[in-house]
Amino acid sequence: MKHISDHVNIFEVGPRDGLQNEKTIVSLADKITLIEDLAEAGLKLIECGSFVSPKWVPQMANSHQVFSQIQRLPNVTYSALTPNLKGYEAAMSASTDQVAIFTAASEAFTQKNINCSIDESIQRFIPLIEQAKSQNIKVRAYVSCILGCPYEGKIAQSKVIEVTQKLIELGCYEVSLGDTIGVGTAHEARSLLSNMKNSFSTEQLALHFHDTYGQALANQYVALELGYRTFDTSVAGLGGCPYAKGASGNAATEDLVYMLQGAGMSTGIDLNKLIQAGQKICHILGRDNQSKVANALSK
Repeated sequence: MKHISDHVNIFEVGPRDGLQNEKTIVSLADKITLIEDLAEAGLKLIECGSFVSPKWVPQMANSHQVFSQIQRLPNVTYSALTPNLKGYEAAMSASTDQVAIFTAASEAFTQKNINCSIDESIQRFIPLIEQAKSQNIKVRAYVSCILGCPYEGKIAQSKVIEVTQKLIELGCYEVSLGDTIGVGTAHEARSLLSNMKNSFSTEQLALHFHDTYGQALANQYVALELGYRTFDTSVAGLGGCPYAKGASGNAATEDLVYMLQGAGMSTGIDLNKLIQAGQKICHILGRDNQSKVANALSK
């Protein structure tokens, strides 16, 4: 791989995206421990919770206490998902460092997930982004279903580009492109991500692969070869889209770190500490660790 000294940014989504669909409610103390363990392992970008209605996402009901009580390390960004202005204001009252908004490249998925069209979802973000700009708070965006949708099947690349363009024009510093149901192959990922480079710089984009079909690492490698340097992953492979058949989880942070180390690339992450953090939270959840690397190195 070219430029093997390149640094790769890993955006850890385990405490939010990883935990939000887990049936076992994780205690406040255990969430705080997980976030502090991840920061201690060297992760600099951590999504710690979301300010959404507890009726829809009960696991995230105590996000305010999480942000209020974590021991923060310098140079770590503690981020939250905020669906609207009300959520943004709640995040700010908890001293969140930055926020994220979410939509999709699939109309059907957006309707099922947030009960509106793509355009309507983007319109809802305008007051939030304007408020964030006035307070110098960075806003990140997620675009789901870039390589396939459980309702629409294949998604046109032009739709992914169009939605991404709108979000960047609104003022999002980075758009995270998500293969939400994990159906994309390396060939499809290369085609889309090569095309995206014609419209955007790689610094404006992050990749969020799910591992439902075991394709996440291959897709991450393709993205690395194309010059992308920011990836969303989840410790122990926690999470997964509830709408995906056979959803096994997000790409595991441990597996990506191991691959990057093997390529001589820098992450600033202590793999052993990361594995310990993943094993600890899996024990609490009473579930198997989805990371191949964690399982191999813990034997």
